[in-house]
Amino acid sequence: MKRNYSAFAEDIPAYSGPNAARETYANLKQLSAIPGHIYTRPELQILPGQWRFSKMSWLVPMLELLPPTSIGHLKEWGLSTVFVLAKNYNKLVNVWESATAMVELWHPQTNSFIFPEFEATILLEELEIMLGLPRYQRGEEFAISYTVEQINSWSILAYITMKKNDLYSMTSGMHVHLLPIAQWITSQCKRKTTNYTAIAKAAAICICGVILFPEADGAISFSNLSIIDSISEGMKIGQAVLGFLYAGLTSAALGGPFYGSIVAFELWMGMHVQFRAVEDLTMECKTMLNHPLAYVGGRLHMSPRAWCKTAQVKGIQAWRQYLRSLTVADFDMRPQFMHGRTIHLSQRARLALRLLGNGALVSYNPDRCHLQCGAARMVVPLLSHFPPIQERKRGDAQDERDMRSAVVHWEGCATSAIQAEVEEDDEAIMEYIEALKKIQPAGGNN
Repeated sequence: MKRNYSAFAEDIPAYSGPNAARETYANLKQLSAIPGHIYTRPELQILPGQWRFSKMSWLVPMLELLPPTSIGHLKEWGLSTVFVLAKNYNKLVNVWESATAMVELWHPQTNSFIFPEFEATILLEELEIMLGLPRYQRGEEFAISYTVEQINSWSILAYITMKKNDLYSMTSGMHVHLLPIAQWITSQCKRKTTNYTAIAKAAAICICGVILFPEADGAISFSNLSIIDSISEGMKIGQAVLGFLYAGLTSAALGGPFYGSIVAFELWMGMHVQFRAVEDLTMECKTMLNHPLAYVGGRLHMSPRAWCKTAQVKGIQAWRQYLRSLTVADFDMRPQFMHGRTIHLSQRARLALRLLGNGALVSYNPDRCHLQCGAARMVVPLLSHFPPIQERKRGDAQDERDMRSAVVHWEGCATSAIQAEVEEDDEAIMEYIEALKKIQPAGGNN
């Protein structure tokens, strides 16, 4: 259903003023001073061997049975890259040491990674391009996927099957189980039914559940089921995917479980930190063989004949030392696939952007990551008065007002084209680094 948000602008509650933002900024903590942050708990094993990212023995056999018409629907819905990643999911090897060391630098108040000379984050535009998802454009706010109503999982799954036994096996509590859905797809394909759209919808739930919204082994939440279901209606899901990943990074940084698209996280780290495209290399990079970039790197201008900048970095301690001393020169600020791309920024603090999803509103602060956005480093900007992650209560009047407000801010956001080169002023850089030190971990890079 098309939605017009301009009409909602009049009933948005008044902004609480710059004082609220200044008070929030005053409470911005050093990374190592945040209670429970894993930066100060090196003995805590958050990510390695995480059970929720185990391989799915049923995934590839099910995908190989999909009829061409159903695969065509997935491509039409913008899931070609997700489909390729899912078909190769069991070949992917997650390097938990590097992921853990990176999560240790995630600041839960800013939703960004804190390095000695700069901040960086996973940009919405980066995520959409890396995963091949339909991209958000200003004026398309009606197509951002979310709902303010309570979610009835059976009404969504009813398009796939009306059999109560099937529906009972597919759901429990507030989660949907992927294996019974995959078994239903396999049954339909082997019987050669012509239920192509329903098969495609069911396959979308499986591949998106594994690649975009992994939360528990073989299961996704009702809220993310609704997001996935909206893809076939032409809705944009990038914000929901990124917000879910941000929330998962915050959970892991504070000692909880990690959830969200580890594949997107690995792609982002690969493009910015691990690999660099080199035209004259004749040998394939062995480090990339089991990396997601081996399967989708072409569209990101990254071939297997790349230089691995971190080939000698082995083990958690080495990764910690490497990332905690990372310089601007070592971080590929503007990979080639982002050159000339238009990105979305908040116009000013009072119009702070938040990522829309069915589970939470998540603060989005690309303006803190100057170099990554193609701008010179300046003084660290003030935080918005909005909480970093605001859990939603669907069906609540205040929740609906909050969502409308967030959409209107996207409607009025600023845009900027990323430039390949950025000129900086030395004095401004020093002022920026001094301001950045206030939120860097105490004790520097040790």
